[in-house]
Amino acid sequence: MGIKAERVKEILGSEKFKNLVKKRVTVSVTLTIIMLIVYFSFILSIAFFKEFLSIKIGEHLTLGLPIGIGIIIFAWLLTGYYIRWANQNYDKAVRELRNEVLEK
Repeated sequence: MGIKAERVKEILGSEKFKNLVKKRVTVSVTLTIIMLIVYFSFILSIAFFKEFLSIKIGEHLTLGLPIGIGIIIFAWLLTGYYIRWANQNYDKAVRELRNEVLEK
């Protein structure tokens, strides 16, 4: 079952499709920017605030290690948020658009 070129142009030009793409890009770019800010803040703190990250919080542990692990966990949480958003909102909207397209 194929879709004719005219129908593809109609779908790509529809407001529903444009809004769907806009939402996905907005969420993806926002989460990417947040992660980049967190990551590069850590890298800059390594470069300029070594003394802070080298504070010992145990016999063999410095403050930098838990902060680094926290950044990894933060990345997982952002990924989880994206998955939850996609499952609850994006995938549902894609299914609705697909069903609308297949009905015509």
